[in-house]
Amino acid sequence: LVSVTTGSRGRAADSMAELNELARSADVLVLDTIIQLRKQIHPRFILGRGKLMEIMLRSLRLGANLLIFDQELSPSQIRSVTDHTDLRVIDRTQLILDIFARRALSREGKLQIEMAQLKYMLPRLSTRDDALSRLTGGIGARGPGETKLEVDRRRINDRIARLARELKAVGRERYHRRSLRRKRDVPVISLVGYTNAGKSTLLNTLTRSHVQARDLLFATLDPTSRRLRFPQDMEVIVTDTVGFIRNLPADLLKAFESTLEELYEAALLVHVIDVSNPAYVEQIEVVESLLRDLELDRIPCLRVFNKIDLVDEEARAGISRMDGVGICALDPAGLTPFLQQAQAMLRA
Repeated sequence: LVSVTTGSRGRAADSMAELNELARSADVLVLDTIIQLRKQIHPRFILGRGKLMEIMLRSLRLGANLLIFDQELSPSQIRSVTDHTDLRVIDRTQLILDIFARRALSREGKLQIEMAQLKYMLPRLSTRDDALSRLTGGIGARGPGETKLEVDRRRINDRIARLARELKAVGRERYHRRSLRRKRDVPVISLVGYTNAGKSTLLNTLTRSHVQARDLLFATLDPTSRRLRFPQDMEVIVTDTVGFIRNLPADLLKAFESTLEELYEAALLVHVIDVSNPAYVEQIEVVESLLRDLELDRIPCLRVFNKIDLVDEEARAGISRMDGVGICALDPAGLTPFLQQAQAMLRA
């Protein structure tokens, strides 16, 4: 794992720890991590040529076959690095896309991921083709024909257009389901938060469900809805959505637009926060910034500080002064204050 930064070492170390978790979620065995602090990012190699050679030698010694950069690489940077090594080179965005591709179960999820992957791939199609002179078309076709690269680009653009049409159709089905829900006048509570904060665990405990909840980043991709009856005779629908992460790829956010539309129907957003994570304050800001970008900050939001059982008394005292409710998502008995607060906010 390689990180090149112009910022502080502490922030780079936090980001590297998250990249390590992403790699674990993708079943990648991490052999080594390297952080390089630079005054400015090298426009061609991202890191210095000397450091690149050092990484190549170290990877040979360790028997590594993959380099993962914490920063998003431009097409020219990927080409410059791969010119100097036989290792496969990917960046953080590609790793996230790969995790999403593995986890998508629904037809809609698979369509969304494929679209995001194709949009990511399009500008990165290599112009270094040993067969650039090979033309398809030729005799009997008008004009000089197309290079293999042009054919690949056209095929990808055609596929993106087709996926967009299919997603539109699926989006209409989802809208129809939501309109039926509105007619029944059942309020929706949407669980939002950083990836691996415990949203699926909370949904399972609240509704006695068995949605997959694992200690992995992006264990949940497809939205799941369950009915819940509050203690004071009120029925709601609780929806679990995909988790957020810092530097979430824009194409991925765009591809998941129809899934995130579920959030706009919510009467209440429940922001689940993993307080056992040392970077939880920064994670709160990442989630709230994304909610503002998606114009979801107009919907009432209840902060829920999860995994409160894993922090010490001093940390609990600090959390108690913040606006929200402390819970352990695994403990049904301790969820009463949360349910009371959520019900009060829905009735307000």
